[in-house]
Amino acid sequence: MLVVLILLAVGIAGVYCVSLVVAPRGALRAGPYLSGARPAEHALSRYHVRWYAVTLIFLAFDMEMVFMYPWALVVAEVGTVAVVEMFLFLGLLMVGVVYAWCEGALRWV
Repeated sequence: MLVVLILLAVGIAGVYCVSLVVAPRGALRAGPYLSGARPAEHALSRYHVRWYAVTLIFLAFDMEMVFMYPWALVVAEVGTVAVVEMFLFLGLLMVGVVYAWCEGALRWV
């Protein structure tokens, strides 16, 4: 077992040393990716900040589905307590949606 670990460590060190010798020394640049054309601007500068709010709303409702699926499986066993807890959870999500709506996160133009 120790021999295997030593051989693995030597192999990883060897690959690392070879990459240090062979790799180009120049600075990394934003090279073309797939299309062959140089990008006109940075990848993150193309998205307006309003899309981040929309993304957060989407993630909130995505997490809602993650919690509702297991809830649907056990609601019959747990009973009224589970229903009350889910309505509290959905109410909390609705407060977030109303807040986003009042802040203008859902305005498209």
